[in-house]
Amino acid sequence: MKRKKTKNRGSGLAFLLAVVLAATAISGCGRETQTETDLSESGKTFVFGDTTFNAENGEADINPHNGNGGWACIRYGVGETLFRFSDSMETEPWLAESWENLDELTWQITLREGISFTSGRALDAEAVKECLEDLVENHVRAAGDLQIAEIMAEGRTLTIRTETPVPALTGFLADPYACIFDVEAGVSEEGIVQGTGPYRAVSLTTDQELRLVKNENYWNGEPKLDGITIRTISDGDTLTMALQSGEIDGAYGVPYASYPLFENENYTFSGCATSRVFFGAMNFKSGITSDPAVRQAIAMGIDKEGFVETLLGGNGYVAAGAFPDSFSFGGGAVRAASYDPEGAREVLEEAGWRDTDGDGVREKDGTPLVLRWLTYPSRQELPLLAEAAQATLEDIGFQMEINSTADHNRIRADETAWDIYVSAMVTAPTGDPEYFFKYHCLDSSSSNDGQYHSDRLEELAGELAQTFDTDRRAELAVEMQQVILDDNAYVFCSHLRMNMITKSTVTGLTAHPCDYYEITAELDMEG
Repeated sequence: MKRKKTKNRGSGLAFLLAVVLAATAISGCGRETQTETDLSESGKTFVFGDTTFNAENGEADINPHNGNGGWACIRYGVGETLFRFSDSMETEPWLAESWENLDELTWQITLREGISFTSGRALDAEAVKECLEDLVENHVRAAGDLQIAEIMAEGRTLTIRTETPVPALTGFLADPYACIFDVEAGVSEEGIVQGTGPYRAVSLTTDQELRLVKNENYWNGEPKLDGITIRTISDGDTLTMALQSGEIDGAYGVPYASYPLFENENYTFSGCATSRVFFGAMNFKSGITSDPAVRQAIAMGIDKEGFVETLLGGNGYVAAGAFPDSFSFGGGAVRAASYDPEGAREVLEEAGWRDTDGDGVREKDGTPLVLRWLTYPSRQELPLLAEAAQATLEDIGFQMEINSTADHNRIRADETAWDIYVSAMVTAPTGDPEYFFKYHCLDSSSSNDGQYHSDRLEELAGELAQTFDTDRRAELAVEMQQVILDDNAYVFCSHLRMNMITKSTVTGLTAHPCDYYEITAELDMEG
């Protein structure tokens, strides 16, 4: 802000005094920030290594309204949602006390009393309204999921009216993007928000670390640790060595091959089956995978069972569809291609893909059968899957070109640069099937990477979006999976058993089926 010049004789002295006061204020702010940072390293502290907390996975910060920042926000105890999931994936209130579905378009939510943001502001319906309105303005997927037409706030009562029926609304409000934070307090330049969780973020460096301190005014019990540091360690072997050396106290993403190193009394495992699936999306704009015979051969040419048993060490289970067998709409209810290399060869032969020059690679109309396999390394299992698939697919006449890169997000946006994109995702983080299809498979999906389209799938998705009956939703989900499997639009390889490993002195770090809740008020460490 510019100041008007005056001819006051004392202006020079006043200016010098202002400079001194400003310098003192800046210095004071610096001391305060440093003190906060030091708090995360003093008292009872915990250091956690994570392979997935990075910009590569859309987690450049902990702002829930920025990409996948909500995952870090909720995992690390900074943010909480109106609803959460029980261990059996049932929706239950969290920041909300209760809710009522007044009609197909209207939901009334009552908030708990006595909750405040780490900014000091009280949590009320107006604060939640501000946060949700900012969410749908800035987060495309959230806006598509929630379909909010209007939000009304009065005291602790929040009323949401949707544009169309949204049967899974409470589930969507439990998604990490729906972490409630104080929008009025703003988002720092680092991407830090003021949530309601047991810990408050004090510093963040993308792809390096996040530092947290205890929320002294937490509403749901006193956090047991004074400070926590989350370290980004994207290489699995480096993560393993850091845990072995004692540099970190716990880890998420240790390679399965390293598990035997920690199977002793000095370490503790916490694991559970999840709906996280390793799967490939076919590129329908590719001259290779736009061919139905090629897609069918790929689906028949991947040895899923061998991958699970040999490379995952049994820490997973073979996938048929998008969802695990434990779900009512899970893979046990669908028909997927089984591993059949001889059958895959026959499919390719009949479609005109033949090895005419004897080099082991099939051709058709002069085009070699080259499969460009795009994936990324931060999920330790994905490069292993690529290598396993390369062995079996090349045996039936493919030439595989594997591109495992942290730059996968940019590359997959170029439809000319890949044929199959293989990633990992939690397909039912809300315990409901709609999430996966809305995110990946529809014309309106934000991550329909291969530009797949099916008239029948669009029709079924429309019905699912307006169906409140859970049994019918499960039936629709089974039929929708069968549509994409019959088109071989996606190939689902395996579901993951997720494990976290800690020193034996650590308690309260517990794996959850939705893969959200990690750092909680119960996390503790002896000594």
